[in-house]
Amino acid sequence: MTMSRLAILSALVATIGLDTAAGAAEAKREPPYYASIAPGRARTRTGPARAYPASWLYQRADLPVKVVAVYKEWRRIEDPDGAQGWMLGNMVSSTRTAIVRGSEPVEMRDAPGGSGKLLWRAAPGVVGRISRCEAGWCRFDVKGQAGFVAVEGLWGVEPGERVP
Repeated sequence: MTMSRLAILSALVATIGLDTAAGAAEAKREPPYYASIAPGRARTRTGPARAYPASWLYQRADLPVKVVAVYKEWRRIEDPDGAQGWMLGNMVSSTRTAIVRGSEPVEMRDAPGGSGKLLWRAAPGVVGRISRCEAGWCRFDVKGQAGFVAVEGLWGVEPGERVP
């Protein structure tokens, strides 16, 4: 085998090993944990196999979900309304998102805490990506409009949770 073929083969084996390791790490993550739906269309089923009937079609990328069980490549998810179903693991992303809950808009401020300058208001049902969560506040980014939101106004993060 030539040196260039050996280098390509080694790179391929290393890449496969990394993909397998990443999948194994995801499979070993202990539920429950929050994640989000990756594609714009994702189906849940009544059981952890394609043979089970479809129960729901989600048409909202980034919708936060809680993974409550893992079986092989399947994830049992719970949505913000409490509905549960089985979804293929490659449809579930580790990207952290949250949805505004309740009946009133939440205030998005320039700093954590109630004393920060009001930048935006997000209506109930708005989905955004979260980061820098601590002490009851998360940075909430809705398509580039970002601010800090009190955790109690969101579904997709626990009150005492720290999110980098």
